[in-house]
Amino acid sequence: MIKISKRLRNLLLLFGLAILSAIALASCNPVQLKTKAAQVPELIFTTPSSPATFNFPLNQSAFSVFGYLYEGLITENGETGAIEPALAESWQISEDKKQIVFTLKDGLKWSDGEPLTVDDVIFTYQDIYLNPKIPTDIKDILKIGLSRAFPTVKKVDERRVEFTVPEPFAPFLRFVGGLPILPAHTLRESVQTVGSNGNPKFLSTWGTDTDPQKIIGNGYYRMESYAPSERVILRRNPYYWRKDAQGNPQPYIERIVLQIIESTDNQLVSFRSGQLDSLDVEPNSFSLLKNEAKRGKFNVYNGGPDSTTIFVGFNLNKASNSKDQPLVDPIKSRWFNTVEFRQAVAYAIDRETMKKNIFRGMGEYINSPIYFKSPYYLSPEQGLKVYNHNPEKAKQLLLSAGFKYNSQNQLVDSEANRVRFTMLVKAEDKTRTDMAIQVQKNLADVGIQADLQVLSFNAVLDKLTKRNWECYVGGFGGGGVEPHSSFNIWSSSGGLHQFNQGPQLGEQPIKGWEVSEWEKEIDRLFVEGVRELDETKRKEIYAKFQQITQEQVPFIYLVSKLSFQAVRDRVQNLKYSALGGAFWNLYELKVAQK
Repeated sequence: MIKISKRLRNLLLLFGLAILSAIALASCNPVQLKTKAAQVPELIFTTPSSPATFNFPLNQSAFSVFGYLYEGLITENGETGAIEPALAESWQISEDKKQIVFTLKDGLKWSDGEPLTVDDVIFTYQDIYLNPKIPTDIKDILKIGLSRAFPTVKKVDERRVEFTVPEPFAPFLRFVGGLPILPAHTLRESVQTVGSNGNPKFLSTWGTDTDPQKIIGNGYYRMESYAPSERVILRRNPYYWRKDAQGNPQPYIERIVLQIIESTDNQLVSFRSGQLDSLDVEPNSFSLLKNEAKRGKFNVYNGGPDSTTIFVGFNLNKASNSKDQPLVDPIKSRWFNTVEFRQAVAYAIDRETMKKNIFRGMGEYINSPIYFKSPYYLSPEQGLKVYNHNPEKAKQLLLSAGFKYNSQNQLVDSEANRVRFTMLVKAEDKTRTDMAIQVQKNLADVGIQADLQVLSFNAVLDKLTKRNWECYVGGFGGGGVEPHSSFNIWSSSGGLHQFNQGPQLGEQPIKGWEVSEWEKEIDRLFVEGVRELDETKRKEIYAKFQQITQEQVPFIYLVSKLSFQAVRDRVQNLKYSALGGAFWNLYELKVAQK
């Protein structure tokens, strides 16, 4: 798997924006993609799902092409994590930490050759990201302080732009500077024009039915073609700003082929047959690939524990839909909203067996929503509550909460209702489905029946968006070391606050939606956390946040795999790191021809 550039992953946490790539078995052999006229340097990667949209601000899928197409004002070094220039050549922060002035590089251009200017930066923020008529999760990470005010942006001169916040905001530079800049000359009209439904036409602009060559970006590549459920082909952006020390344009690799293969098993077959240049290595295939590395002319790199969080989540939403029907069966809602029930489920799950059998020992327990490499991580040794396998304790908690066991040793509630619910999981990830199967078995051991529903990723996403679900085994891509990058998950009004999703921008108020006291406390802590610039005090604030999440367990964390990535030897200049992965410096990679 190739990860999206850290400047997006760390700053946006867009649903774990992870960008993957490769080749579909059912479509054609990648060698057949090359004609004699197209013998160019290329890399072939894999993605398990088609892009959901080509419109970046509206994207909610973990699988996209945006890491190739766009840059922000700054980027992040994949080896050190240090902030580095991108579209901006420099920046200055005021003494009171409330203003940042970015100076753009001279001569920037869009992928169609048009000039990229300060006006594009102003347009991106004022007309799109901060536009109240455009529903985008990006707003969640740009709300500042208790007032939830947005930053203001103004043009200083032809190359300088100033951002101002109402109060100090600790992750200000990374968040504001890292968001992709969008082209005003192609999108302004769609933002200003209203459709028959009263919404900006931007909301229906750049869908996946758009001619890919009309999608304008500023990143390494631009789209050449898209075949739904088959592949995306990207071609080097000739107007990209970056050059090497000798003045040669970068990136060096002319073409990227992103082929769509839903099954991880099929991805493995494609890689082993030489059709892929890289593969995210699943635990059950590690030994096989390690033994084949020399013959297959590739290396398997170890990045340590993955920053993705995998969990079991329950729908805690007590609201009703537009037809005045409860989103969740009231009987089941009472179970899910009982903290002892959630804690019991956590104790019932055997993570050690999961780590041993499913991950072949190549995994680590997840105990916190904050990545363990973050300086804000609270370890179990420091007082973080953990839920190691203890079915007897699970049963005791259930009994203390008023549940009982019938003569068949099935769990029932105080009104004799059998405790049974549906558990969603996406079909494309075999490891994830294996985890769900084990969770199902572990719950059966304490009398709970979880009926597994295995659906495509997009079908699962649709159910989550419509709040039409009971329980699911899900995951979020890592947000780096900055806790606030997960704000849109933990804010009670956040776009990814899935366990109790409130009304989003453009939606009508939801009848009966309630925010619990502990959710309100998390809201308060996140506001306090970004206002506090003292690192010691920030750590204390996020320690309280982690303690609440582990006490209330809206997400029951499971196991994170060790991040192994196989890459062909023909890829040159690779600088693999646990932080950035294999392709963070894609612009300076070269490939030897096959």
